[in-house]
Amino acid sequence: MNLLKLDRVSTRLQSDDGWVHALDDLSLSIARGKTFALVGESGCGKSMTALSIARLLPDSGAVVAGEVRLTNTEHTVDLLQLPEQLMRAVRGKRVSLIFQEPGTSLNPVMTVEQQLVEVILTHNHALARAQAVEQAAGWLDEVGLDRPQERLKQYPFQLSGGQKQRVMIAIALAAQPDLLIADEPTTALDVSIQAQVLELLKKLQRQHGMAMLLITHDLGIVSQMADHVALMYAGQIVESAATAEFFSRPQHPYAIALLNALPDYAARGQSLKALGGQVPPLTALPAGCRFASRCERAQPDCIQTMPDLVAEFDEHWVRCWVPQKIIRSDAPPVQTEKKEPFFHATPHEVLLHVRGLQVAYRSQSGFFSNTLNAVVNDVDFRLHQGKTLAIVGESGSGKSTIAKAVLQLLADNAQVRGSVLFQGHEMLTARGKKLKHLRRAIQVVFQDPFASLNPKQRVAEILREGLHQLCPELTPAQGEQRIAKALEDVSLPANALQRFPHEFSGGQRQRIAIARALVVEPRLLILDEPTSALDVSVQAQVLNLLKKLQQERQMTFLLITHNLAVVEYMADDVMVLRQGKVLETGSVSEVMQTPRTEYTKQLIDALPRVLGR
Repeated sequence: MNLLKLDRVSTRLQSDDGWVHALDDLSLSIARGKTFALVGESGCGKSMTALSIARLLPDSGAVVAGEVRLTNTEHTVDLLQLPEQLMRAVRGKRVSLIFQEPGTSLNPVMTVEQQLVEVILTHNHALARAQAVEQAAGWLDEVGLDRPQERLKQYPFQLSGGQKQRVMIAIALAAQPDLLIADEPTTALDVSIQAQVLELLKKLQRQHGMAMLLITHDLGIVSQMADHVALMYAGQIVESAATAEFFSRPQHPYAIALLNALPDYAARGQSLKALGGQVPPLTALPAGCRFASRCERAQPDCIQTMPDLVAEFDEHWVRCWVPQKIIRSDAPPVQTEKKEPFFHATPHEVLLHVRGLQVAYRSQSGFFSNTLNAVVNDVDFRLHQGKTLAIVGESGSGKSTIAKAVLQLLADNAQVRGSVLFQGHEMLTARGKKLKHLRRAIQVVFQDPFASLNPKQRVAEILREGLHQLCPELTPAQGEQRIAKALEDVSLPANALQRFPHEFSGGQRQRIAIARALVVEPRLLILDEPTSALDVSVQAQVLNLLKKLQQERQMTFLLITHNLAVVEYMADDVMVLRQGKVLETGSVSEVMQTPRTEYTKQLIDALPRVLGR
């Protein structure tokens, strides 16, 4: 029985460049108790589908055609026809949402308790507040947050990115909805907590018959969670099939390209088969197939006429004039081009040496409190020139704290002890010009690009700011060349320079953050979840770029990530961190194939794999 059915839905947004065709004649059905996954690149319409269903479009947008029918045991209602007052009763209780960026979804001036209890009491007036608080603590425990009673009293700024995401999931589930729309629900979570959350969602589906619309770029999660997959491109569904069928017999060239772009251990030493080009602007769509400009098999019909979505097999629908009958590309692996190193450094030089690093945050109990809470304990590691060290572990284990300590970004908020040597220079005691010089050589890409980019600055100003501060010797012309090259490297068009961060998708904002780091040509790049917000094809482009930079310039990476597939592909060595302590360190092959600790084994076992890989 279908719980939700979209019938030929079209959504338009007004922009300075004209009408944006965000969704075009979109149809799909979600059965009660089943998971329907929407996949595709950033800007293809996945999140716009969710906002259209929930009627949360911006003021400039509207659903201009179609129906969104929600069914219960008694009757079916078109959500697009409900008055707003009745729609408010639907949101949260019958249809609930988890958004991609918890930092912007949670209210910064309300405690976790206030935000959770508000949802519980809004949809269950018979509960006393004490009962609602008890339920709130139970939901925090369900989604894997430790010390739930303590977390209730905290504000969002006191939580890590992964912890905030878990709070958002608890808020979405608290009213036990019929349909959960999960827009990148595990983006900020490490693999072990991700596995717990996904198992929780499965359990709730079994217990309550809850349906789920899962929006994600992680094909491993889709393979593990979904009953049905629909691949979107430029506002349209281009392929739709049962999950096993989609992964075993992909038909659309776009689907095959995404599967070929996945990183893993087998692809080490090779360039990933990244998809070239970009999604066409939704304000000026081509007359023919919208994927034709990026398709290696495009024919005249593809460019001139739009193909329909037709059934190639039983319940396997494809929008393509030339559906492909292959699963993987037969082309030989693309070898990275070798060039002279940009930096002439000794290959085995220890670029970064961390010894006995200890970090303790001051207690939140009072302004004058002297109580310290240790979050990093006696961490030691060496990072060699031109190599990649990956730090993995659960959210809150101290990964990002190590990065901030290296960069001297903790200021007076924490007590830092130990030694951080960069090319023999002590980072922890550097000040003034010396610190500025070191920061030019060490750049960072943070996990949340929306929070790290100034919303009042255009992209050009964001990129120029770093150059002006750290590279004052460059002429204006040289600076503009650097900016143009950085933008090209991360696959953004030149006209992006005149736009603001809010005008980009999450994946595009992450590419801007990477361009900002690259524009000053650093020697060491600290990558804090660099691909967490990126879809598969853009992730492949970024990983290829990083590999190329590493080979050409002997660039060094400190990679912080929960994506172990990226670790397998990118890293030379791995350090496993838990509760601020190093559990084990070794080469990627040693740690991933023969882990020495049970915790590491659990992390590896929790990694979602695509069927057949």
